[in-house]
Amino acid sequence: MVAYERGLRRRAVVAAGVLAVTAVLGGTVSGAEARGAAGPALPHADLPAPTGPYPVGTTARHLVDRSRTDPWEPRRHRELMVSFWYPAEPGAPGEPALYMDRDSAAHFGSAAGAGHAHGVPAGAVDWSATRTHARVDVPVARGVRSLPVVLYSAGLGDPRTWGTHLVADLASRGYVVVTVDHPYDASEVRFPDGRLVESVLPSLAGKPGTDVGAVLRKAVRARVDDTRSVLDALAGPALRRGLPHGLAQAMDLRRVGMAGHSAGGFTAAQAMHDDRRIRAGVNLDGTMDFPGPDGTGHHLSSVARDGLDGPFLLMGSDGANDNAPSWSAFRKNTRGRQAELLMTGSRHGAYSDAPALLPELVRQGAVPRAALEGNVGTVRPERAVAAVRAYVASFFDRFLKGRDDHLLDGPSDRYPELRHKS
Repeated sequence: MVAYERGLRRRAVVAAGVLAVTAVLGGTVSGAEARGAAGPALPHADLPAPTGPYPVGTTARHLVDRSRTDPWEPRRHRELMVSFWYPAEPGAPGEPALYMDRDSAAHFGSAAGAGHAHGVPAGAVDWSATRTHARVDVPVARGVRSLPVVLYSAGLGDPRTWGTHLVADLASRGYVVVTVDHPYDASEVRFPDGRLVESVLPSLAGKPGTDVGAVLRKAVRARVDDTRSVLDALAGPALRRGLPHGLAQAMDLRRVGMAGHSAGGFTAAQAMHDDRRIRAGVNLDGTMDFPGPDGTGHHLSSVARDGLDGPFLLMGSDGANDNAPSWSAFRKNTRGRQAELLMTGSRHGAYSDAPALLPELVRQGAVPRAALEGNVGTVRPERAVAAVRAYVASFFDRFLKGRDDHLLDGPSDRYPELRHKS
């Protein structure tokens, strides 16, 4: 998992509900909102353009699950923020969707935010200015129907935006992708009433005597329950009402997949284990076990012990020894179709937005090269982006659309960075 989990480990060693739904005006964050920000311009980077045939639309929603108390804040019902990414009607008017709203961007880029945890100097980057190549609240592409739905969960401590290059690319290829924020886990989550809920993980990481395994079990359980709440909401009228034109009708909830990076990949596997509505899943370099109370050891999760009946793709970083025990058990116990790929020369962050955004920030002098290498490794960043997009799309095309390009059959000359583990 990401830096927060590793921090927890290090510090420990040293010492089907009723859902209310709110439409969020402007979806993700619009160019108009960003232009209203004051202060000197800071460096920023834009995401690479999606590669599919469709332009991309996006919209955000606020969910309240009144059947659940928040596991991190028991005085409140569990609230979530989700964003939809989907094939959009070409030429339809709509504000450009930026990466983060101003408040979230400021926190993400501060010393307390996940950007800093990924090696980006505090205050060095304007994350709200990042271009996503999507437009807010535009209609679904005319004639598009029965699209598979893919849920996406980011790494421990990361916001739902830290995987947008992959999410937008899937949408451009004919998927509805729903990204899920996990409040009090994610670096920050901004709600429509202006609240900015920050992660509790850094404070837990710094608290002497923290039971690391218990914290991580609680985080994964909350994430899986969040996933199930979103699945419930997708099937209900409250969320579907008021979505951009054609979006509710375009989603085929008989064909649902899930992908995630790090703890989000673990979440995808565990949610698929716990909820049969998820038919196929992808784990991008996420271990599927828990440490003991002192932060050491490998205690297998139920999905690693039991395996899965459905198709699942594991994509790992080079020499990721942390994954080995749980991935070996998972492969042994899984009865469904599976594949495991390793990216030569990669580090953990190669499966996030790091290879899509950090290179340009390095060129502008905003981020030290060491941060890029620490996150992505020695693999060429643009190659990491291309490979992840291609293999994740190939997997979901095969198992949610019934279209097989045979990329998963064996080594490919197009993507020599990826090696198949037998």
